[in-house]
Amino acid sequence: MKKLALLLTACLIFAPLSAKDADKKKGKKPKKETIEVCFVLDTTGSMSGLIEGAKQKIWGIANEILASEPTPNLRIGLIGYRDRKEAYVTQVHDLSDDIDDIYAKLMKFQAQGGGDAPESVNQALHEAVTKIQWNKSKKVLKLVFLVGDAPPHMDYQDEIKYPEICKMAAKSNIILNTVQCGDMSSTTPIWKEIAKLAEGDYVAIAQSGGVAAISTPVDAEIAKLNRELGVTVVAYGRAEVRAFVGEKLKLATEAKDEVAADRLSVLSFKSKASATKESSAPAVAAYIDGDGDLVAGLASGKYDYEEIEEAKLSDELKKMDPEQRTAYLKEQVAKRADLQKKLDELLAKRRDFVTAEKARLAKEGKGDGFDKKVSEIISKRRR
Repeated sequence: MKKLALLLTACLIFAPLSAKDADKKKGKKPKKETIEVCFVLDTTGSMSGLIEGAKQKIWGIANEILASEPTPNLRIGLIGYRDRKEAYVTQVHDLSDDIDDIYAKLMKFQAQGGGDAPESVNQALHEAVTKIQWNKSKKVLKLVFLVGDAPPHMDYQDEIKYPEICKMAAKSNIILNTVQCGDMSSTTPIWKEIAKLAEGDYVAIAQSGGVAAISTPVDAEIAKLNRELGVTVVAYGRAEVRAFVGEKLKLATEAKDEVAADRLSVLSFKSKASATKESSAPAVAAYIDGDGDLVAGLASGKYDYEEIEEAKLSDELKKMDPEQRTAYLKEQVAKRADLQKKLDELLAKRRDFVTAEKARLAKEGKGDGFDKKVSEIISKRRR
């Protein structure tokens, strides 16, 4: 028995380390994960509550994903669907890491029409699998969330039906998850079958989406900083890029306090993740996701003050002489750095408060809405 105990101890001591443990021992950083998520949303009239909830919570969902270490690469896509004879059958917006862009597109979704069930679920699901430009790597987590309250048309003879679509998804390593809004009995078995065939999860939520806003003691301060940060933005690029920056800026500064806070947190995580290994995280985060934020580009070293192209500036900045322009831009960089420092402290306090509040709601059996279900499924699927 004594020899056996010694043998087991030796095995434990000299057992090979797991890849993760070995990397940790060697001081290597874990490989950055890539996550791709496409939301396929029923945008008929009965889904108005869910659509409005999704607009409020898409930044919160992204925030939860990006809060892990190392910060993953996240791409989000959108498909809105209705039915034939409606204003449109589907609207497809491909995967993008520019979440401001996806948010702007989501904000244009309006819940209208419908009322006759079924809907063009099969077409929307097929386009999610075939039209969205998914990463081909098996290592990338690829998730579809089909969100709706009505079953698919099975009487359209010219459509590929969901059983075949599920096979196509499985071959491409795309996991189809279904979120049923409301309790339409004809929807439940089909939503469950889609999830089962495509190795996904089925969840049911209230018709309204069941999302709950969580207010925190620092929301007002963050909202004030959000507006002040918006003033530091200098659009840079082609005319259409500058115009899109203006659209994003308007949505950002008009966002509700909770949305604004989640958005700023997402941008902070992304800016820190983009810092090079040689340097520390940038003191100045981008205020606009994607291209076009000159202040963030100057602070990160992407652009040089001496090499700014005048043609890519607004008319207001073109009127300044080079010395005035440089002084103005340096002032904006300094302002944003100061605001960012205050913001980071407030965001940390807010995360602690929100985490505690979510735990309290879960303990009381509350807060079981769209955003929570989606976050839980994504968390479960991550490696």
